[in-house]
Amino acid sequence: MEDTTAILEKAHQRAEEIDLPYKGALTPAEALVILQNHPNAKLIDVRCKAELDWVGRVPGAVEIELRTYPGMQPNPNFVDQVAERVDQNDLILFLCRSGGRSDHAATIVAQSDFPNCYNILEGFEGDKDETGHRGSLGGWKASGLPWVQS
Repeated sequence: MEDTTAILEKAHQRAEEIDLPYKGALTPAEALVILQNHPNAKLIDVRCKAELDWVGRVPGAVEIELRTYPGMQPNPNFVDQVAERVDQNDLILFLCRSGGRSDHAATIVAQSDFPNCYNILEGFEGDKDETGHRGSLGGWKASGLPWVQS
């Protein structure tokens, strides 16, 4: 198993290669290693409550909706809610369904003076398969990482 320093360096290199405005991009498996071994790592799941209830959740994650259901309206208090739940210098790992909303969350939180923001690539469910369904092509859940169904 790689140590957390090597994983974070790799994530930072990915971010630089694709010009991300935040610290790094992690695979789901890398994110789990960081969460298990780095004392200041926090996972923020930005999916809406309906997704968490219907699809599953990551045990121990901080749940803060980036967009609310129904209608998927932006949460105007998102950054303030993050600031209430984590310390500014924590390693903050963002997760959503497929990696898009968590990319946006990492961007806006990093722009609000949180220096250690990371996106979890592939999200909870990964990309759509040939039939248009998620859950079998990558992602936290398909990688066999810890999750629960409510």
